Amino acid sequence: MFTATLIASESLTAGDISAARDALGLPGDWAWIDEGVAADLYFDGASLAARDALEGVIPGVDIVVQPQADRLKRLLIADMDSTMITVECIDELADYAGVKPQISDITERAMRGELDFAEALDARVALLRGLEASAIDRCLAERVTLTSGAKTLVRTMRARGAATILISGGFTRFADPVGAEIGFDRVIANRLLIAEDVLTGEVEKPIVDSSTKEATLRAAMADLGLVPEATMAVGDGANDLPMIRAAGLGIAYRAKPIVAAAAAARIEHGDLTALLYAQGIGRADWVTS
Repeated sequence: MFTATLIASESLTAGDISAARDALGLPGDWAWIDEGVAADLYFDGASLAARDALEGVIPGVDIVVQPQADRLKRLLIADMDSTMITVECIDELADYAGVKPQISDITERAMRGELDFAEALDARVALLRGLEASAIDRCLAERVTLTSGAKTLVRTMRARGAATILISGGFTRFADPVGAEIGFDRVIANRLLIAEDVLTGEVEKPIVDSSTKEATLRAAMADLGLVPEATMAVGDGANDLPMIRAAGLGIAYRAKPIVAAAAAARIEHGDLTALLYAQGIGRADWVTS
């Protein structure tokens, strides 16, 4: 049995549910998770075919199709930049160095999978050479904003016994405070090298890249004794693809086309609480503080 979860960015009606059931070509049972916001449709069949049939049927609605078994996840692995926060930290930090256009271009190409991530990171960090380290704290305070639903997602999953890991190809100076504010169990990121209170233009090796993200997922799964189906990974860039593919439910969050095409689920309209609805968890059971 499979579940197709419909998650509205604004509202969901009984008529929308009927349209979705018609698209599936099955009468099927269904139930509200939160009336007017999210609903589950239950059916037999192929998950990919069902997702393709449902996507785009109802404007402004995200669709997550998955097996009913192991729907509640016991492990969350999440990217940071443009996923748990709304910006790319290195691009914003580059603004303080006066090189944002150059660095943003490299970032965009790397996230689309057009450049090797490690080489692209080295090239971008080199452009920051000589920037005062104090700019990092200024950037964190002035530019970094949590994505809507980030705290609720992580704190609700932790309250239900799930392990949560924030893993970033960005930098510890951003990821550590962001991870602490959201409530992650563990944070992994790259370390910028600083000497005499200025950036040296280098990052400590080895670099946290796509292989690190996948390896972290697999190691945590083994440590916790979990099957892949009990895991969830979310990200937006090409360096998130291996962990997204390896997870039981890999989610592309407002992602680059290469990621959206490969992920099991895509969230384009809702915020990060959509990942709770995907697990069948309604608002009454959310941890919001």
